[in-house]
Amino acid sequence: MPEAMNVEVAHHLVEEEAHNKHLRLAWLEITEAVVLSLIAIATALSGYDAAKWDGRQGFLYGTSVRLRVEAAAAATEGGQQRLLDVATFNTWIVAHESKNENLADLYARRFSTEYRVAFEAWLKTDPFTRQDAPVGPAFMPEYHNALLEKSARLDAAAQTAFAQGTEARVISEKFVRGSVLLAIVIFLVALAQRFKIQKVRVGLIIVSSLVMTYALAMLATYPRLHDDPSQTIQQIK
Repeated sequence: MPEAMNVEVAHHLVEEEAHNKHLRLAWLEITEAVVLSLIAIATALSGYDAAKWDGRQGFLYGTSVRLRVEAAAAATEGGQQRLLDVATFNTWIVAHESKNENLADLYARRFSTEYRVAFEAWLKTDPFTRQDAPVGPAFMPEYHNALLEKSARLDAAAQTAFAQGTEARVISEKFVRGSVLLAIVIFLVALAQRFKIQKVRVGLIIVSSLVMTYALAMLATYPRLHDDPSQTIQQIK
């Protein structure tokens, strides 16, 4: 009888150990499934965010180029207008010195609107008798060239768009690095499933969980892109 009881107890212990081992394996597989599920979702979101920031980078770089072209066109047109005003002013000086006031008035009417304001202010400084008077209307504080000012604004906006495009590229690269870390986690979990020794398998799962936690915490700190690119351009301008 005692021998039979010992056999029965040993058989019970073996069954209990097998059950516990099966239970631990089941929990381990569940843990692996949860980790893989989280990683799959996080990897997809990280790739999506990286793609959005890549798109924003391209959009902003393209916008920067367009703004620079517009700035160059405005600068060219503004320079031509200023050159025409200065040339007309020089002709006005010749007509004025020749006492041909009708011709001088004719050229004065050909000034651009901005230059005419500065011209009238310049005349009030008594430039023909005062030595300290400005040498011409273009040197008056009242003189403004709308096209050149527009060119300066567009050039500044182009620089802002380029800087924001570079920032978007940096953020996109951060999301890509996060995706690489998540890929490492997937590799570790897949590697763990190849081992029959549970301690090795558990160790790899722990390491992969730590890497996953670090990667998810890092990704959580990165900015998400929610605004419309067209609104961004309006803000730049």
